[in-house]
Amino acid sequence: MNDFLSLATEGVQRLVPYVPGKPVDELQRELGLSEVIKLASNENPLGTGEKVKAAIAKTIPELTRYPDGSGFRLKAALSERLGITPQQITLGNGSSEILELVMRTFVLPEHEIIFSQHAFALYPILTQAVGAQAVEVPAKQFGHDLSAMQAAITERTRVVFIANPNNPTGTLLSEAALLEFIDALPAHILCVLDEAYYEFVNPAHRTESLQWAHRYPNVIIARTFSKAYGLAGFRIGYGIASPDVTDLLNRVRQPFNCNMLALAAAEAALDDEAYIRRTIELNNAGMQQLTTAFQAMELPWIASSGNFVAVDLKRDATAVYQGLLQEGVIVRPVANYQMPNHLRISIGTQYENQRFIEAFIKVLARV
Repeated sequence: MNDFLSLATEGVQRLVPYVPGKPVDELQRELGLSEVIKLASNENPLGTGEKVKAAIAKTIPELTRYPDGSGFRLKAALSERLGITPQQITLGNGSSEILELVMRTFVLPEHEIIFSQHAFALYPILTQAVGAQAVEVPAKQFGHDLSAMQAAITERTRVVFIANPNNPTGTLLSEAALLEFIDALPAHILCVLDEAYYEFVNPAHRTESLQWAHRYPNVIIARTFSKAYGLAGFRIGYGIASPDVTDLLNRVRQPFNCNMLALAAAEAALDDEAYIRRTIELNNAGMQQLTTAFQAMELPWIASSGNFVAVDLKRDATAVYQGLLQEGVIVRPVANYQMPNHLRISIGTQYENQRFIEAFIKVLARV
């Protein structure tokens, strides 16, 4: 058996899988808790929107059929909403699949992949899975140091990942800084802009990145319905690129990678502007609620443009994380992001945020 396992590629043998946030029901079973507040996975606390529920109900009778492998209706809706062509859109099982498709399509073991310290954990995982070389560039104030990333480029570089806003830190790059970086990027190097949290950015600070796919054939933008649109359980996202790059990604993409319910839910969610407005309002209020509490506790935090915030405990965060679990509150430790003193807290409802604050104060006093 061991000999058989050794047949796996070297990168996969050495791979450490991505660890998702602790599930609510698992903690309830472990500790016998009747109520658990989960603020660990950057999910939308509003629950499923009414338009999405109606779309699901309408779709259920058709579940014996395969979904539309091209995602025609959703692509048409995205095209109209975003001002792009359907030929620029790749649909994915979450935006994470778009990132994987890029790696499978363009990257060979002799290539280097550049990303920032404290950036999304999936970047090094995907890099190692295809046997390429990861180049992690030290962060600047917990965010991307674009000058240092530019300096790290070699003749072997194939992809540069930039998360904007970044997860888990929430830092945001300006449009001017990004454009300067992309303008200087050699044409044969792909720049993947991971914009999973784009909708949470203050409109005054958002980039007009969708237009860049027209101007730069080497730019690929990844977005998701999991966060602001509240469809994390459906796993659906999309990529935007030039038609030629999109054509290549769709050659690798599995024909039915997005299920029928996900396609219907995403189309309905895209049309539910009231839900998005409530989501942003709730997030802005929740961010203020949490940061006001951190300020009162004299704990620094990283200013965030996402639906989460990382707070610095000024000491190892493990004991506090474990203490919060005992109180029925799940947050996200980020030691695996080289931030052992921080906890990342997703923004919840006013009640959920208050439950966290009360538990946080209680745990800090005893550990």
